[in-house]
Amino acid sequence: MDSAAARAGVRLTTLRRVEKASGDIAAAGVAAMAERLAWFGRLTAEQRSGVLLVTQTGAGNFAAWLRDPDATPRLTAEAFRSAPLDLARRVTLRQTVELVRIAIEVFEESIPPLGADEAERAALVHAVLRFGREVAFSAATVYASAAEARGAWDARLEALVVDAVVLGEAEATLLSRASALGWDPAAEATVVVGEPPSEEPPEPLHAVRRAAHRAGATVLLGTHGARLVMIAGPGAPLAQLSTSFGPGAVVTGPTVAGLTEAHRSAAAALAGHRAVRAWPGAPRPVAADDLLPERVLDGDAQAVEQLRREVATPLREAGGELAATVECYLDVAGVLEAAARALFVHPNTVRYRLRRVAELTGVHPGEARGALVLRLAIGLDRLHPDGHPE
Repeated sequence: MDSAAARAGVRLTTLRRVEKASGDIAAAGVAAMAERLAWFGRLTAEQRSGVLLVTQTGAGNFAAWLRDPDATPRLTAEAFRSAPLDLARRVTLRQTVELVRIAIEVFEESIPPLGADEAERAALVHAVLRFGREVAFSAATVYASAAEARGAWDARLEALVVDAVVLGEAEATLLSRASALGWDPAAEATVVVGEPPSEEPPEPLHAVRRAAHRAGATVLLGTHGARLVMIAGPGAPLAQLSTSFGPGAVVTGPTVAGLTEAHRSAAAALAGHRAVRAWPGAPRPVAADDLLPERVLDGDAQAVEQLRREVATPLREAGGELAATVECYLDVAGVLEAAARALFVHPNTVRYRLRRVAELTGVHPGEARGALVLRLAIGLDRLHPDGHPE
């Protein structure tokens, strides 16, 4: 008996019987899998051959391990490295656990009887149990490594999608990459911009991912410079998700019809985040469209055009009296009677006109924020009557 076999408690002749029987034991294990697992029959012939290969490798490695128990990590890992890549993708971790359990049960039934006496049979039972434990740990390690690699790849893919949206690169590759991440390219999208959470690496966005998962929201995350950019899917609770961002303002872009249009939402959200410092009392989150005055002050040409289109143009097209009433009302610091006297109309007429202004533009001159928006929009319309700011 060699020294390694002696440590295992079996004779050299017994080791040879185990080695000789390993092929039959592996075949019996695969037959048991086919009989007891309904999903096993749905594997392709090539995939079932892969399971047989892994089982044969494991059975052969058991015999080799009996000769050298110190080789356990290498031998058990070898069994899984021999699996075809397609099999690793097709069989889940839970299914792998089922396969390992059945294989070890067959080992327990088939290997101990090969012992020459009761002591050897007991030693073989102990060896099978120990080897099975190492095989299970090896399987878990293989799947954990695969999950880690997949996670790193998904994170890289996600970053590429977010970068493409921010840069306005709405190519076919954007849609295919987003689809690979489980995103529906045709679903509505809203871009949210803020500061990243103040967490330590390696995963500073963990808190945001966790909040999105708890809310059942579909999101894509990435960083743009020092900012965190989130692309949120339909129905995402933006106010709730914004609490997981870092300190400071959180700005939401307009909701767009699909991922290929998300660059518009991203451009507005990023422009709003640059300009939001001019409004210290801004809510969190704040819509980029509510930051049009600040964006204009920051030199955002898109905000200039949007203010003219959505506020100044409706007033102009409704007739000069509405714009004149707004300016007069603001000039007298919002005193209704004073505006009525200056316009030579009844105060109720002024009230009616102001209500019409609110209906047409969505803002009311009687509110501080509305007064700022209206004054700026009317001024911009005069500065750029052709609609093209210099």
